[in-house]
Amino acid sequence: MIIGVLNQKGGVGKTTLSVNLAASLARAGERVLLIDADPQGSALDWAAAREGEALFSVVGLPRPTVHKEIAQIGQGYDHIVIDGPPRVTDLARSAIMASDVVLIPVQPSPYDIWAADEVVKLIEEAQVYKESLKAAFVVNRKIANTAIGRDVGEALETYSVVTLAASVTQRVIFAEAAAQGRAVYEIEKEGLAAMEIEGVKAELMEFAL
Repeated sequence: MIIGVLNQKGGVGKTTLSVNLAASLARAGERVLLIDADPQGSALDWAAAREGEALFSVVGLPRPTVHKEIAQIGQGYDHIVIDGPPRVTDLARSAIMASDVVLIPVQPSPYDIWAADEVVKLIEEAQVYKESLKAAFVVNRKIANTAIGRDVGEALETYSVVTLAASVTQRVIFAEAAAQGRAVYEIEKEGLAAMEIEGVKAELMEFAL
């Protein structure tokens, strides 16, 4: 399966979600490729910060030809995760067209909810050419026990895209893991952050079937 992680708004935790989702899939014994299609190269920076054996392969491909090249690059892998660019560009369109399912991370903020409109329109455009394409929101960097954290799912119902029941809470461990090029489960195997990532993965895999 090819999972595109995209949102045209920066700072939503797209790379953090991409690397930990890829790590969760690899943890289950799957062969995983992470494609860094963001010109900023944050996923490549994460991989470079890592010491020791890699959990999965990471390649940079910030070109608007991802959908054309992915069959060749992705040979031999069970799953591919694409960390998409933070702006609506030809590169974002290519990453969407390359995907089987697009995961849209959204922070519990009115600005993020409004900004989601652009990526939803891109997905709807792509579905004209690729009817099998699926998409889902995931609430990321949720702040526990706040009204906006609870209400964001309701606010996203205005869009045609579903929202996963699983969500990810803002936790310091995500930044600590990223600085070491590690996944959260490697720091706290049964911690809350790892459990939330596992929950998102499980629901996403079921949704994508």
